[in-house]
Amino acid sequence: MTLRPLTHQFFEMKSPYHLSRALFILTAVLLICMNNASGESILNPTVKPTFNTLFKPLLADPMEPRIAVMPWLQERHLQLDIGTSADLYLSENKDFAAGVDFATYSLLNRSDNFKFPVDAIDYLFGINASWKQPVSIGALPFDEFSGKIRLSHISAHFEDGHIDATTRQLIQPADWSGNLPFTYSREFINLVVALSSPKHRIYGGYQYLYHTIPDGINPHSFQAGMEISTSDNTYLAADFKLLPIWQPLIEETRGFRGTWNVQAGTRLNSIGLEKVRVACNYFSGMSRHGMYFYRPESYSTIGFIVDL
Repeated sequence: MTLRPLTHQFFEMKSPYHLSRALFILTAVLLICMNNASGESILNPTVKPTFNTLFKPLLADPMEPRIAVMPWLQERHLQLDIGTSADLYLSENKDFAAGVDFATYSLLNRSDNFKFPVDAIDYLFGINASWKQPVSIGALPFDEFSGKIRLSHISAHFEDGHIDATTRQLIQPADWSGNLPFTYSREFINLVVALSSPKHRIYGGYQYLYHTIPDGINPHSFQAGMEISTSDNTYLAADFKLLPIWQPLIEETRGFRGTWNVQAGTRLNSIGLEKVRVACNYFSGMSRHGMYFYRPESYSTIGFIVDL
């Protein structure tokens, strides 16, 4: 993970090499996994419901609560996510729900002897409300409008994997001008609305930070994305965010950077694992980890996601 100048274009990739490799991996996953087996669309299962929430989780959003193991392909890192969203109340008409979100997002270092010291970890918890209703929009291929609003808290921490083995002191990143560790905490409201059909979904979102440590962070961020079921068990999804850019010299954010996560995957229905997905991601943009909130990153991952 290296720092680059903070004056970059929204859609900048780390290099043509990394972009071409990501596109190759995504294409390979789709070609290998596509099949003509009969079954339910991965985006809208009905015979065997896969998701336990009225508003189905966004497949490519790296900040969705989920259970996932995603090794990096370029560096010796591994993402380990443990969390879920659950509806505690569902209306009689099944058009409104209220629930909770709990999640941890961990960045682990892969070392010898099957050791995975934790470099950074983020904790999220909150409450949510969601709704859906049928719609008819002329020639557009959507028949449902849905939305979800969240009230959440997230905090971030460095752990044992960020400690120098010799000095036993916390490693000070060369691209961070302040002292470590520092307190990182955010409380925010997030709204996402979507139009969907059994095999397609598009969505847009907005997030407002009403309290943050450190302060000086622009409270506004924006989100958009799409999901396409490419066969009964495979899909392609993309999530895009506009996130504030931290300027260390003035200790506040100025401007925004586009942050992409593109995901291709398949559900393992053929071997009886309907709740397990194999997925490949390409990420480019501002780090999802709070301790690295100032840092742009580009990397690819491939691993497993479990949908409860």
